[in-house]
Amino acid sequence: MLIPTCDRPAELAVTLAGLAAQDRPDFAVHISDQSSGTAADWEHPAIKAMIRVLRVQGRTVTVGRHLPRRGMAEHRAHLLEQASSAQVLFLDNDVWLEPGSLARLSEAQTTLDCGFVGMAVQGLSHLDDYRPAEEESFQPWEGPVQPEQIRRSTPAFERWPLHNAANITHIAARLPQDPRGWLPYRVAWVGGCVLFNRRALIDSGGFDFWNRLPADHAGEDVAAQWRVMEMHGGAGLVPSGAVHLESPTTVKTRRVDATEILYP
Repeated sequence: MLIPTCDRPAELAVTLAGLAAQDRPDFAVHISDQSSGTAADWEHPAIKAMIRVLRVQGRTVTVGRHLPRRGMAEHRAHLLEQASSAQVLFLDNDVWLEPGSLARLSEAQTTLDCGFVGMAVQGLSHLDDYRPAEEESFQPWEGPVQPEQIRRSTPAFERWPLHNAANITHIAARLPQDPRGWLPYRVAWVGGCVLFNRRALIDSGGFDFWNRLPADHAGEDVAAQWRVMEMHGGAGLVPSGAVHLESPTTVKTRRVDATEILYP
């Protein structure tokens, strides 16, 4: 469980509370902090309490400061270096996972044997905001998940609106329940909650492109996922158990999109 954080103590406490509600599989948590003040996020009493809960449950929780800031790609590369498990979940610090989500992610990634599976984070303030046009590209995977090349110029890129608002929640509500408890579908990428096969991510280069980007970039997760998808395939899962807390972003300067630099 790899969690980058910066100036979000309240949100991180909620994220950790969601992890404490996961019963399987076993997992460890690595929190890397780039907060601007002298105090790290984990020094907040609510976060300390949730770390104690996780440790009482038998989870390993490690925390560390990682400064200076050199961009999100470098921060994610640093976190990946801390991981040793076969599966690694990159979880944003403003996402709450409903109970059972981690088990569904792990089972799906193992069963599908692909590079990653993800749960698109859902903004539940949009439950009454129906966007049929944005749902039109929803396409379940039929059979094995296959490698795909995604670029801004490819038709597959037009799947990106699927993950806006609460679209996946609306799609899940009208689909018949899959006996496995999850259904894989084709994505352009997944933000906020992605479980990788660690070896597939590393073999694809991970976030080793960080030094080709200025610090004020965004889209580093997209760029890494595109490399994994091209070699090993990737999928979204419905239903999504990932709820976006809808707090203001802490990545306020997004002068450069990583995909425009790496895939011109």
